[in-house]
Amino acid sequence: MLQRQDDPNFWQSVTGSIEINELPFNAAIREVLEETNIDIIGQNLELIDAKHTIEFEIFPQFRHKYAPKVKMNTEHWFYLLLSHEITPILTEHLAYQWLIIDDAANLTLSPNNRDAINQIASMIKIN
Repeated sequence: MLQRQDDPNFWQSVTGSIEINELPFNAAIREVLEETNIDIIGQNLELIDAKHTIEFEIFPQFRHKYAPKVKMNTEHWFYLLLSHEITPILTEHLAYQWLIIDDAANLTLSPNNRDAINQIASMIKIN
């Protein structure tokens, strides 16, 4: 979980925006690298496309990052499988925590991030 710089009470997984003509999968690879310095391609890591999207209302405190009058966003869910904890190099966040699924889901204030985290157990069959 990553602690946002612009709202230190807000913890979340890696997030980001898709650039013009960029595919969601490529955006996920880029955002993980930008936010954590974890190189999915260079380290031959497995990024799983959950094939799930959700439209949600952007929290008011984060709308300044979007075009005027934009209030909704579409989120694509991906999961990165790691064999062990990696110490990220943070560039856009204050702190990080490696947590068990329940603790991570309880920490985030984002309902859709919570849902994505809770779905991990069934995706990787750890129940």
